[in-house]
Amino acid sequence: MQLIRILGFIPCLLLLVSCSVTSSKLTMAPFGKTAEGDAVELYTMVNKNGVTAKVMTYGALLTELHVPGRDGKLEDVVLGFDSLEGYLAGHPYFGATTGRVANRIAGGKFKIGDKEYTLAKNNGANHLHGGVKGLDKRNWKIKAIQGARASMLFCTYKSPDGEEGYPGNLDIRVIYKLTDSNELIVSYWAKTDKATPVNLTHHSYFNLAGAGSGTILDHELMIAADHYTPIDGGGIPTGEIKAVKDTVMDFTKAMKIGSRIAKLPPSDGNPGGYDHNYCLNSKDNSMALAATLYDAGSGRLLEILTTEPGIQLYTGNYLDGSNVGKGGKKYEKHHGICLETQHFPDSINQPNFPPVLLKPGEVYTHETVHRFSVK
Repeated sequence: MQLIRILGFIPCLLLLVSCSVTSSKLTMAPFGKTAEGDAVELYTMVNKNGVTAKVMTYGALLTELHVPGRDGKLEDVVLGFDSLEGYLAGHPYFGATTGRVANRIAGGKFKIGDKEYTLAKNNGANHLHGGVKGLDKRNWKIKAIQGARASMLFCTYKSPDGEEGYPGNLDIRVIYKLTDSNELIVSYWAKTDKATPVNLTHHSYFNLAGAGSGTILDHELMIAADHYTPIDGGGIPTGEIKAVKDTVMDFTKAMKIGSRIAKLPPSDGNPGGYDHNYCLNSKDNSMALAATLYDAGSGRLLEILTTEPGIQLYTGNYLDGSNVGKGGKKYEKHHGICLETQHFPDSINQPNFPPVLLKPGEVYTHETVHRFSVK
């Protein structure tokens, strides 16, 4: 597993956390309290172009992301809620930092050596996104840093040994960086004192026409992956790695998401649609283009670059209108798309997948760039 890609700016961040913040570009405001009475803070970053990103301490979660369209008008392009109460009431990981292990672990269990660990089964018979109270439901600490050409939010959380069944004390850092080039960069860092699986990701639901504006089925998607991991009925990879060519999974050339989604119909409680991991073509954990997403109506283009080996395509299949989001709009099926950069699902139980086991003395890092433009 590539764990030693040290992010060059982390030492600088450690030196800058006490610096003053320019209020015109980076602000903080109270955002309510958790059920335990802990104060939640909401941080707002605004770049020179007016692009705005809001992140709260609860879940190290991106609540809003306003980017311009072809006409220059800013729209919020991520699903979420207007207040903390919506997030506390339960939601499908809108904008959240997920882990310790994002995606699914088969049967909610894994082995390290001869020792078996048992986790919560919070997704049918399987474990999903770190458990019942994963990182998305923890109140993180955030330090704000204003740079010359970028704003940064330095999020930290210490996950204690045994939390949600995982071994080891895990020190986690997630950095949100908004640049004047209209890039939102999310970087991850972790260390442990016991061997433990780690696979962190960001879980925003994007709709480039604007949150609550309708489905993403007319969005054009490209994924730089010639292969994917087939899954069983519970969303667990079978262990195979198959070619996408001449299948409904092929997005090697940009096409509308809805053009073939009907070939993935509902069955046995599964609502149908895409919820699959793609094996990216990039090698050696170098930063490379993973996907593009384009909305012809607004002209907004999202390019995703990452150091990760995989990306989960999820087309909001389980959204059913029960989540009333920003502005009182109901989020229905396919109203958002997730493009989650990651190691492959269930990698801890799949010896032929890129490994996710982090050992003492090693450093887990990866970085994902969300680059916005118009065409």
